[in-house]
Amino acid sequence: MTTMIATVREVRPNNLLVRDRRTSQEVLVHTSFARRFRPGDVVHVLFSGAMTMSIPPQITAMHIFKVGTCRC
Repeated sequence: MTTMIATVREVRPNNLLVRDRRTSQEVLVHTSFARRFRPGDVVHVLFSGAMTMSIPPQITAMHIFKVGTCRC
C-alpha cells in the first residue's frame, strides 16, 4: 500500500485530477467518490502503489478522504 497527499485540481464524474504535494506531479485518481470533493481540497489517497506510465499517470484509490483545504 502507498499513500499520497494531494491537492484536488479538477473533479470529474469518476475521477479527480490532483497534484501530489510531495512531487508536484499531476495524477488522475480513479474513485467512485469523486463528487464528494472540490478543487482546493487536500486529500489523503491510499492506493496499491501501481501507477500507469500515461500522461498524466493514473492510480485507483482504495480509500480517499479529505484532510483539509489548500489556501493557495
